[in-house]
Amino acid sequence: MDDIEIRELRYFAAVAEELHFGRAAQRLHMSQPPLSRAIQLLEQRLGVDLFHRDRRGVRLTPAGAVLLEEAGQVLDAAAAAVERTRRTVDPAERLVLVTKAGASHELLRALLDTYAARPDALPVEVVLCEVGEQRQVLRRGRADVAIVHSPYDVIGGFETRDLVTEGQVAIVPEAHPLALRPQVALADVSDVAGLPIARWPRHDGSYPPGPGPEVRTQSELAQLVSLGRTLLVIPESSRAWQWPDHVAVPVLDAPLVTTKLAWRASSRPAGLDSLLAAAGEVADRLIGHPTAARTA
Repeated sequence: MDDIEIRELRYFAAVAEELHFGRAAQRLHMSQPPLSRAIQLLEQRLGVDLFHRDRRGVRLTPAGAVLLEEAGQVLDAAAAAVERTRRTVDPAERLVLVTKAGASHELLRALLDTYAARPDALPVEVVLCEVGEQRQVLRRGRADVAIVHSPYDVIGGFETRDLVTEGQVAIVPEAHPLALRPQVALADVSDVAGLPIARWPRHDGSYPPGPGPEVRTQSELAQLVSLGRTLLVIPESSRAWQWPDHVAVPVLDAPLVTTKLAWRASSRPAGLDSLLAAAGEVADRLIGHPTAARTA
């Protein structure tokens, strides 16, 4: 059997993610008939059905689900190879770090300052993204290292280094009764607050079920909290974007969150080892100063 082409995987992934040939064709900037024909030819060559097609629409078969997982890794690897190749001709050698906007702000500043003081430090380009986007940026080679938060961020396939573990807080509007409490429990957040918790998209783009509003950006979330339409529970350090009419209340029984540095297991870019050494220095300082760890 001939090798599968990157183009075929891209076509297949678009249909698998959209579950609609028309939308997938629009996304690929092509007409639907050649896309449908390309998928049929791919199925013939593989000897399996990748999609169930009936009156209810298009659904992945078990074989299609396997190929979608594998195709994502291949497409990410191809994109990363292109990005890294292009960067070799960039005369300004640098380390690219991606992080969620507003997350672990003081910790990030301490890490950058500590790294910059090292004699072998490279310039660092900071790329800011929305919740859950670091994984894709890292996998596609647009960044060398990411700041992630476990257990919220998907870190499978990456190597990691722990920085700090911290508690979580509920962000509520200042007029809400919970804002007057010195601390709350998760039961208070779910049973007493009377506000649904906002829902972020999962790594596949879908939203978890629930009554809370669907959000994609922290600015959307901040305004919804301010309007008294939602609340959220986040790591204590992820509060740089907090508005003046928000109140952060510690949630005593919320799961602990560990902030980590993550990088592709298959890549070790220049400057990473020195950055990890700087991360170790910062982590040691935070462990020695619990107050700093809580506010990092």
